[in-house]
Amino acid sequence: MQIHELKEILKAAAIAAGLTEYEIYYSRETSISAETLKEEISAFASSVGAGICFRCIVDGKMGYASTERMEAEEMEDLVRRAIDNATYQDYDDEVFIYEGAEEYPTVTAVVPEMPTAAALKDAALAIQKNTYAASEHVTDGTQSSTFAFASEILISNSHGLELENRIGNVACFAESVVKVGDDSQFSYEMAEGIAPEDYADISKIATERALRKIGASTIPSGKYAIVISNRAMSSLLSAFWGVFSAKNVQLGLSLLKGKEGERIASDAVTIIDDPMRDGCPIQTPFDSEGVPAYRKNVVENGVLHTFLYDLATAKKAGKTSTGNGLRGSYNGAVGVSPFNFYLKPSELSREELFRMAGDGAIYVTEVKGLHAGANAVTGDFSIESEGFLIENGAEGKAVRSFTIAGNFFTLLETVEAVGSDLRFGLPGGFTLFGAPSVLLKNVSVAGKDD
Repeated sequence: MQIHELKEILKAAAIAAGLTEYEIYYSRETSISAETLKEEISAFASSVGAGICFRCIVDGKMGYASTERMEAEEMEDLVRRAIDNATYQDYDDEVFIYEGAEEYPTVTAVVPEMPTAAALKDAALAIQKNTYAASEHVTDGTQSSTFAFASEILISNSHGLELENRIGNVACFAESVVKVGDDSQFSYEMAEGIAPEDYADISKIATERALRKIGASTIPSGKYAIVISNRAMSSLLSAFWGVFSAKNVQLGLSLLKGKEGERIASDAVTIIDDPMRDGCPIQTPFDSEGVPAYRKNVVENGVLHTFLYDLATAKKAGKTSTGNGLRGSYNGAVGVSPFNFYLKPSELSREELFRMAGDGAIYVTEVKGLHAGANAVTGDFSIESEGFLIENGAEGKAVRSFTIAGNFFTLLETVEAVGSDLRFGLPGGFTLFGAPSVLLKNVSVAGKDD
């Protein structure tokens, strides 16, 4: 049956059961991916899944039940199970079914159409061929991949709220492995879309970047000025974004507790969460609770303006939800999460950051094992890295096997400047992280001491 038919059956069953506060949450996800190894498709996956979660408030407690069976008789059972589950809840937090808002943002993004499996495979093979052709030094281990996903969301509740949205993305990825003599290096590049004009350059970029790393040397330990690349800074932000979650603050898992309205970073730092970012195919006008989602400066010119709240954490703090209540899946509990979470760029080019850093500084292009080497509560990190020395205002010799160590909170306070080269990583559900390059000074670097 169609979701709109099932929705009406659920509503009728809820009313018949005497429920006055309930919510229907439906999601449908489609994904396709293809990977290559050598010059063949090495992996292919395709999936379609849909599910309904029914929530209701019974005697002040929230009951949940979910299903993937899209059948009329299942809907009545779904209501019964949700009512039964409410009796087993033993938490004291106040629960809510959102009443809705007068206005919601208008989606302007054009969601790409899902490509066929054949188109994804053909694009992956073409990228692989391009990568092998990019240099005589490209060798086995080189890979390419393509993927596409689409997600549909529907929320309907007893207060008359009716919301629907669709997101999706199509992207490709090239990883080039090169070997010169006994030295092997790799690098990668990605792009949105799978048309030839979309991926025309990623094989060349990945291969040239890998070749620049050939002959990388070590550096002595010490204090260095560093420029963290946009890609590496995005990774750092993704590892530590949780310090801005009101849920973590209330659980004692963020050192920013009590610091709203206070300076926590340098003037150069503005961190934005924008669910409706221009040009992004993943625009989200409402969160998983039906609250309008909107652009907000979490940190503005160094001052912490707000944490990210859902309805429960906002009520507990005496605040208003920021529209950041998200589910990981249709049957998951609502938690706090960002949308397009990024460090605001400036007008400074990367080369200008290099000149400000000076000769002998380090351009950090890769960070490895970040989640193992970072403590999301204390902010401490010690991360294996690689990159290039900065010489004459440009990338110089490649350097490898060094570790940058510090603290995320201290990093925010000591940012000297940010660049203009804002870049976002691959999406994780509704969430993307982005950053430009960032200049820091006096960073502890552990290299190889003779």
